[in-house]
Amino acid sequence: MSMPEAEAETHPESVPSDGDRPGPIGRWFRADRVRAVALALIVVSVAWRAALATRGWFSQDEFVIAAQVLDTRLDADYLLGTFNNHLMPGGLLVAWAMVRVAGFVTWPWVLLLAVGQAATGIAVYRLLRDLLRPGWGLLIPLCLFVFSPLTLEVSSLWLVGLLVLPAQLSLVLAVAAQVRYVRTGRLRHLVVVVLWLVFGLLFDTKALLTVPLLFLLTVFLFTSGGVWRSLVTAVRRHWPAWLVLSALSGAYLAFYATRPARELDEPTSVGQVLNFLGDLVGETVVPGLLGGPWRWTYAGDGPPLVDPYDIAKWLSWAVLVTLIVVTARRRPSAGRAWVLLACYLGLVAALFAVTRLGGPLGPLVGIIPRYVADVVLVAAICVGAALLGTKDADEDDVSAWPVPTVLREPGAFAVGLVSIIVLLATIGVGTLWSTARFGDNWSTKNGRDYLATAQAELAAAPPGTVFLDATVPDRVVAGYFWPDNLQSHFFRPADRRPTFVTQAEKPSMFDENGRIRPVVVEGRKVLPGPVPECGHLVESGRPARIPLDGYLEEWPYAVHFGYLSSGDSTATVRLGDAAREITLRRGLNEVIFLLEGAGSAVEVTIEGPAVGLCTNLITVGRAVPAP
Repeated sequence: MSMPEAEAETHPESVPSDGDRPGPIGRWFRADRVRAVALALIVVSVAWRAALATRGWFSQDEFVIAAQVLDTRLDADYLLGTFNNHLMPGGLLVAWAMVRVAGFVTWPWVLLLAVGQAATGIAVYRLLRDLLRPGWGLLIPLCLFVFSPLTLEVSSLWLVGLLVLPAQLSLVLAVAAQVRYVRTGRLRHLVVVVLWLVFGLLFDTKALLTVPLLFLLTVFLFTSGGVWRSLVTAVRRHWPAWLVLSALSGAYLAFYATRPARELDEPTSVGQVLNFLGDLVGETVVPGLLGGPWRWTYAGDGPPLVDPYDIAKWLSWAVLVTLIVVTARRRPSAGRAWVLLACYLGLVAALFAVTRLGGPLGPLVGIIPRYVADVVLVAAICVGAALLGTKDADEDDVSAWPVPTVLREPGAFAVGLVSIIVLLATIGVGTLWSTARFGDNWSTKNGRDYLATAQAELAAAPPGTVFLDATVPDRVVAGYFWPDNLQSHFFRPADRRPTFVTQAEKPSMFDENGRIRPVVVEGRKVLPGPVPECGHLVESGRPARIPLDGYLEEWPYAVHFGYLSSGDSTATVRLGDAAREITLRRGLNEVIFLLEGAGSAVEVTIEGPAVGLCTNLITVGRAVPAP
């Protein structure tokens, strides 16, 4: 009998039975506990953010692009056009399909964003595991990314998610392929870098920043020595990558320049740029990397803006500076990681400084978190490199700053460990608080309430109810989106769509809350007519000029025309050079119609023979819902 068999007979309880052996999940967990916990963290993050997303709804840009999708064909002109200066054929393709399939239904969009977040989170963990030294410390940069409050907008607003999530995934996978290319020199990894860069460019022009990031990452994390030596080494060793990526970037920019787009919102002063940089770095990025902003400013239907408490903001700065100093003194390669992060943040800041500051939202650009969503991703990589070191770094550099003897005492170690635990717990609680407060802001949606009221009103409206077109409230879609803020555009993806007309006897309108109301016209009225008991007399074949009580500038107006007609006919109403034909009915009637023109009088001409009308009730002005 062999020794194992004898031992099994002597101590049968020491041999696990088939029932005690772990199953496939248990064996997978035991094989790599860090991986298992990382996957659990990603699942928790995705589920939590999906729940937050369901509390909100569409925002202004989503209404605009949804209306445009239903008004266009899926062709090259649509896919290769720009939306707010973004060249995003991949995003437009997904939006075209999703709007037509899902419309205003929420869950398909939430599912789409959740899949994108899960894919990006898994890719980030794989990159961290491949780039950094192994251990439980990998979970720190992973949590920094997957739970960052600065990326909540990306997981809640579907248009932002369509832009940012594919670009983030592209950046992560391109960096991962670049790491393999730098380590091995194999061109097949360079091909993968190019493919992922192209994928990112299909969704957002900002993916171009991946190219300088790859160069900076190679310089700072995969070379050694001074600045000049590092640059020369990176260029000489990996010149095929820079040649291919530069050619691709140049071709893309040349094509982008041929696309129709609005002018860039360039800054108007140096002070404006400095304020923007102060907001971007001081108010958004630094507090956000340490669990902030803790407080948000309500921004209507759009995602809230960061508004950190002053004391928390300065404490976050103190913590970050301390972390930079300690890690850089402890490990020289950590300093290079922090410089990499600063350089990429500088690229992002420069991009927005020359393209966004001069527009109507210019003063707010620095406190809009979605603009730094990719910075959070790069920060996770750099923080991981600073804290843990890369697999390629020499072990010798860890001793660059020896720990003082006093700090090697057991008591000092315990104090340091407790301090780190308290700091991480504080950051975690701050992240939970920031996320919860974001959800409170995000749950208020004027567009959702407006549409719900309008849909209920349409369901109860009598058959034949027709509407004059008008703009939705600014809190639903802002006026600078015209004509996409018109009700005729807004309601296109809705289940119940109003019937809009340009002429009707008793048209209706939606008020500020989405309730149906009769139309009232407010504006210039006609002067009293000279004919007793008639006012202004209009006879067949003889144009009648009816003066208004003031001059009207060129504008689209509504006209309320009340009349007493001797028979059925048609008439032409003119305001300056503009004209509209209306239908007349015998008896006392009224009609409201739209007419774009200018002048101080209206001219009425009856087209049919032997018909006359009297009127003293003509108002030209703005159509509004009756109280």
